[in-house]
Amino acid sequence: MTEAVRLGINGQRVDVRAPIGRTLAEVLRDDLGLTGTKVACGEGHCGACTVLADGKPRLSCISLVHQFDGAEITTIEGLRDHPLVNAFVTADALQCGFCTPGQIVSAAALVAEKPEPSREEIRHAMAGNICRCGAYPKIEEAITRWRD
Repeated sequence: MTEAVRLGINGQRVDVRAPIGRTLAEVLRDDLGLTGTKVACGEGHCGACTVLADGKPRLSCISLVHQFDGAEITTIEGLRDHPLVNAFVTADALQCGFCTPGQIVSAAALVAEKPEPSREEIRHAMAGNICRCGAYPKIEEAITRWRD
């Protein structure tokens, strides 16, 4: 059984029919072709699948799409012109790049709320995003210098 859900995806209205129990990540990646959102652990532990729902970070691999009816979803594709992307490149904070979309999405939520976060605030906000390459110092540097 499928049900309709209306989403705002990166500023565009999208109507989707999805089976009950389908995750937001599955709809984004498989139905809408937005493959920038990565699914790593699939259990909500690593943060690679982070997207913004009405400006708040959400783990799309464990969130059911029907929970977001009427919500504005921002994926990494919607942040391609955000200065954080260039800051991550400049700070060499990409490493393997698999966690990078989720890292940038979480960082975008942080700087939208607090444009000049302290290192402690960065560490707290990014605690749900795991980088197996250990690029944390470079990620912190990118977020600290995102407006440079």
